[in-house]
Amino acid sequence: MSTSTNNTFTALDEFELINSATDYALKRVKTGWISGYFYQCELTSVFQPIFSVNLGRTIGHAAYVRSKSNEEIALWPWQVFAMASKDYQLIELDRLCRAIHALNYHFNHTSRSDNLFVEVHPRLLESVKDDYGRAFESFLDLIGMKTSRVVIEIPAIVNRNWKLLQHVISNYRSRGYRIAANYNGNRSDWMVELGSLYPDFVRIEASDLMRHEDITALTDTVHSFGASLLVWGIETPEQLVAAKRTDADNLQGNLLGKPVSVIETIELTAVSRPVTKP
Repeated sequence: MSTSTNNTFTALDEFELINSATDYALKRVKTGWISGYFYQCELTSVFQPIFSVNLGRTIGHAAYVRSKSNEEIALWPWQVFAMASKDYQLIELDRLCRAIHALNYHFNHTSRSDNLFVEVHPRLLESVKDDYGRAFESFLDLIGMKTSRVVIEIPAIVNRNWKLLQHVISNYRSRGYRIAANYNGNRSDWMVELGSLYPDFVRIEASDLMRHEDITALTDTVHSFGASLLVWGIETPEQLVAAKRTDADNLQGNLLGKPVSVIETIELTAVSRPVTKP
């Protein structure tokens, strides 16, 4: 029996063991891709690469859910989450999505150092009063994935509730997760108020970056706290140039790589930081 066949059987056996140890309704197809079910909807993952400007290559992937009904009709994520009208349904759905993302990343990505960026639904943060990330940590332990490889993206709307934002960051960080927060919009010093709870990544949309009058102050603040600036939603060459000029650390957008049902590891020398002449 070939080595590749042995590896296939090992992966299948591992998946079956994991599947039997959870309450999720999961399925693994021959290609190795994993999906789950919420009511009458099949959910799966797509991944968009995130690039390091300094390294010029992929350092992680942002995971997004894709879904379809039993009638094979594609559904937007908001349509699926709209079905979870009760808090317990939302908690179940949100945790299922993150479990599917983690499984697909675990079984279909050869790197064990890249970061998995996952979103958390804002209603979940309001429904679960404490122990954020505990259930997901237990699932990650089951599949042998460290929480330090997972970046939790805090929804921008949480910035409006300062106490909740601090509480959420504190909880996730205590369990070893890394944190990505969205830029507050109109203040370059908003991280200062977080004190020791500053995020690992600060996300700013490329379109907002183009309109920002004092991006240097934001970049300096982010870097002074040891965080990385991540410019996302890069759709045009002009936005890419602007992101590199702002001393951004990480880049994400359809111009660089679209969300797809495969985990792409790409080296992009074209994304390297421009050289400044003396």
